[in-house]
Amino acid sequence: MSYKDYDNYKKSNIGWSNKIPNHWNIQKLKFLSKNKDNERVPISAEDREEGEYPYYGATGIVDYVNNYIFNEDLLLVGEDGAPFFDRNKDVAFLISGKTWVNNHAHVLKINRSIILDKIVMHSLNCTDYSIYIKGSTRDKLNQEQLKDIPIIIPPMNEQHQIANYLDKNTAKIDATIAKNEELIQLLEEKRVALINQVVTKGLNPDMPMKDSGVEWIGEIPEHWEIRKFAHMADRIVVGYVGSIGESYTDETGIPLIKTENVKNGKLNLENLSYVTTEFHLKNKKSQIKSGDILIARHGESGRSCVVPPSLTVANSLNIVILQSGKNMNGYYYSYLLNSYLIQEHMQSIQGGAVQGVVNTEDIAFLKVHVPSISEQNQIAKYLDEETSKIDKTISKIQKNINLLEEYKTSLIHHVVTGKIDVRGEEI
Repeated sequence: MSYKDYDNYKKSNIGWSNKIPNHWNIQKLKFLSKNKDNERVPISAEDREEGEYPYYGATGIVDYVNNYIFNEDLLLVGEDGAPFFDRNKDVAFLISGKTWVNNHAHVLKINRSIILDKIVMHSLNCTDYSIYIKGSTRDKLNQEQLKDIPIIIPPMNEQHQIANYLDKNTAKIDATIAKNEELIQLLEEKRVALINQVVTKGLNPDMPMKDSGVEWIGEIPEHWEIRKFAHMADRIVVGYVGSIGESYTDETGIPLIKTENVKNGKLNLENLSYVTTEFHLKNKKSQIKSGDILIARHGESGRSCVVPPSLTVANSLNIVILQSGKNMNGYYYSYLLNSYLIQEHMQSIQGGAVQGVVNTEDIAFLKVHVPSISEQNQIAKYLDEETSKIDKTISKIQKNINLLEEYKTSLIHHVVTGKIDVRGEEI
């Protein structure tokens, strides 16, 4: 899209906007607003009583409570825990009506005779917070820093034009993003359904079926079996449990696989830790090899992945290790363990707790489908190919979403800092 500039500019002395239109002004936030932080009241999660009123924190609504402390139009600005250094996420946002705000967000009442709430909000979301937040272990924007943030002030008639222009155009972008997110959700549901169908019913839809004899499993292909993992795997053990001292860490040593490295059915090797060879050799039961199945014990317990050929030796931390037998294709059983059927069953035996713990006994006595090894190989190969197609499509759509978010951020920045002139633009 092409835009026009303003005719004349002047220096702004603002770090994130070196010039503004000649007829615009700049004023510190403290002269444009009343700070109402002293009226905030935090409520711990245990003390909150469920209700209809939104309970706001640094990034938006975190709960609903049965009472309110504000009943007006206000601007909230994250104090701590806000995404100060993610340019595509908002630090400031507007609220209206009966609300409750905790102590993680600053509360401002904007002087609308000088500037519109939306203009302040957009300006704060364009601010470079590295100028105000420095040297803290936790990013925090205190009141003194907040009140000194400069706000760019166009004439009031232009403020209305800018606000209306951004409302219209950001709404279009948001609608397109929402459609893309819906498409991703549909593709992810398709992926789950495909895996669940194939690993539990096989590749031939016309295959004769029989009762598995297990109520929660239902029917299986006529020539398949149901067995416990204990009767199939070479070994089922828990990886290293406990803290690892600094003396056993080594950035050039042996990769340390943790529960968080098991993601979406794959072993994610980002942000790895490493242990010394000495520690590795001392903990033989935690050593894993290519083809082993890793099953998370905590978090989204039960999710699994296969150790790829590229990682032949490693230690594991708090993970169940299922070493495949001769008639087990680890990739097939990883798909099966990640299927909706197995995941739902795993949650049921933990009382429905997503954050439960999967122990070796849970895996050993888990009844699973047993196709022939040739069918396991075929199913794993088929799912590798088909899920890869879906994943590539999802990745393309996500990249498009990221581009739209970047465009939206850039558009807002250029409009509220006067880089482009939207006067006369069709609203």
